[in-house]
This record gives sequence, C-alpha cells and structure tokens, in this order.
Amino acid sequence: MTTLEGAKKVVYEPLLFLGLLLVIALIVKNQSLMIAVGVLIVLKLLGMDSKVFSFIQGKGINWGVTIITIAVLAPIASGDIGFKDLSSAFKTPYAWIALISGILVALLAKGGVVLLAADPHITTALVLGTILAVTIFKGVAVGPLIGAGIAYVAMKIFEIFK
Repeated sequence: MTTLEGAKKVVYEPLLFLGLLLVIALIVKNQSLMIAVGVLIVLKLLGMDSKVFSFIQGKGINWGVTIITIAVLAPIASGDIGFKDLSSAFKTPYAWIALISGILVALLAKGGVVLLAADPHITTALVLGTILAVTIFKGVAVGPLIGAGIAYVAMKIFEIFK
C-alpha cells in the first residue's frame, strides 16, 4: 500500500463507517446515535479530529457519567425527592433490590473501566454490541462501560476455571 492509499484509508474508512452508522441510526430513528455520529462526522470533516477525538476518548465517559448523575440528582435538587422519600424507600423489598442493583452496576462499571484501560481492543466488540442493542433492541447506549464490567467479571470467572 502506498502512502497515498494509506492516507485515503485513514480519511475515508472512518467516514464510511460513520456514514453507515448514521444510516442505521436514521432507519431505527435513534436520536442519540444520530447526534453522536453527526457530531463526529462534522468534527472529522472540519479537520478537528486529530485534536478533538483523543480528548473525547479520554474524557467522554466521565462527561457522560456526570451528565447522567446530574439527571438522576435533578429530582433531589428540584425538591421532588426529599429525605422522607429516602427513608420510606427502604421499607419495600423492591427498594432493597434497587439498592443492591445500583451497587452491583457501579461495581461492574468499575471493572469495565479497569478492563478498557488494560485491554482497549475490547472496545471495538463492546461498541458493536452497544450499537446492535441500540439499533435492533431499542436499547440505551450506556452499554460499553457496563458491558466491559460484565466482561471483566466473566473473564475473571473464566480464569478461575481455566
């Protein structure tokens, strides 16, 4: 492959891939995926990708977690949820199930961060799985971190029985 062919591949392959994802997002009417892909395409076309993409990759998950946390805490800030609601929530079995689930998900996400830092090539499979879940099953794209956490736990279990 010549240098020119390599350069074309670096420019066109990501745009082709993103274009395919945009078409899928439009077909399944997934607004989050449309916006995400659209922003990345615009940044790529403007030539900002070399500077911005590595920054987004490094900080994006933290930004996403922060935005989700703000959304979850908004009812507390607005006064819709108060101490009375908190104390009464622990009186039902479902509340305890939710509490334990929240703890487990946070621990899984922690394992996901460890796995993605140690084995970044796993990201490709996780992203593909997330895209499939979002597009086919109308899932929500918080999957890579939790998916990585589940994969981390599964890999640790696999190592025990290996």
